Amino acid sequence: MRINYFFEYITFFLGAVIASFIINKLILSFAKNLGIRNKNDVVVRWSNTSKPSLGGISLYFTFIIVVLAYATLFSEDNIFDEIEFVGLIGASTLAFGIGVADDAYNTKPFLKLFGQILCGFILVFTNNGIDVFHQPVFDGALTVLWVVAVMNSLNMLDNMDGITGTVSFFILLTCFVALGLISDPSNVLWSVLIVAEMGALVGFLFYNINPAKMFMGDTGSQFIALFVSFFGIKALWNLPAAFELPSWTSVFLILTAFTPAVADTLTVVINRRKRGVSVMLGGKDHTTHHLVYRGFTDYKVWIIFVIISLFSFAYSIVLSVLVIKGHYFFSVLGGLFFLLVFIPLYRTTLKYHAPTPKQELVE
Repeated sequence: MRINYFFEYITFFLGAVIASFIINKLILSFAKNLGIRNKNDVVVRWSNTSKPSLGGISLYFTFIIVVLAYATLFSEDNIFDEIEFVGLIGASTLAFGIGVADDAYNTKPFLKLFGQILCGFILVFTNNGIDVFHQPVFDGALTVLWVVAVMNSLNMLDNMDGITGTVSFFILLTCFVALGLISDPSNVLWSVLIVAEMGALVGFLFYNINPAKMFMGDTGSQFIALFVSFFGIKALWNLPAAFELPSWTSVFLILTAFTPAVADTLTVVINRRKRGVSVMLGGKDHTTHHLVYRGFTDYKVWIIFVIISLFSFAYSIVLSVLVIKGHYFFSVLGGLFFLLVFIPLYRTTLKYHAPTPKQELVE
């Protein structure tokens, strides 16, 4: 972190916390019956009670408020003239719209996928793409694939109180510190946006940690996933390129930072393919659910993911520093860290299952 910007970052973080908290408070005060899709659907959703799925509104509008505040009060240049910034605004607004449409109308998977692909193309054509192959076509394809993967992964992870918000917070914290390792004046804007969105997540998590008063909904998961994928590119995918280091190291940095989300998504994909079930459907077969089947409470499952995310953050930063100093092969240890998290979670899904109705009756 650059010391001369410390108070600016703190100001935006605390301001975002307050703004998000107030927005969510207002939402809960007059929208108890809004944002609730499929009220009687307890087959797919983990919670057996319907609550407003409007938390994403605070995440997006806090972002917009911060953008306007920064552009008006802190920036000497017109940030809206910067194509990369315009790309973030455009893609994140589209992601927010995709989520709103899905929460309101339960849109078809194909339309949702099309919108996610379009988000990826927006990043590509606004110079926000991944720079690994140093070939526009291959890097562009990887960027689109990355955006779609993250938007679906974090959406799938949003299956229990506090999980996606917490995982996203620590990923953004990783990106914030990683950007601080790169000496580029333009990163001040990106850093401000990151800390502000972290603040927005804190304001939301106050209402979302078990027992939750409100859910993020697709409105939130689609927006925050786009936001996270954008800064995953800026801070982690492209970190080796900023120092002219081997591109393959970025794969392990990404895998380490995104371990909680990747581990859950990979587990679900493997288990559903084994059962012949579509990976696009919702269900109570995530790692979080199986931890509950093992005997943990919802709150303890959240604590487990806090711990995993915290170690993921710390390990990512250590590996980033080592890579920058030229110790390239230490990045491979990121794969080891992922396996140390993934294997126990995956084995839990094989060993512990939802109790049968007869078992529930006995208990």
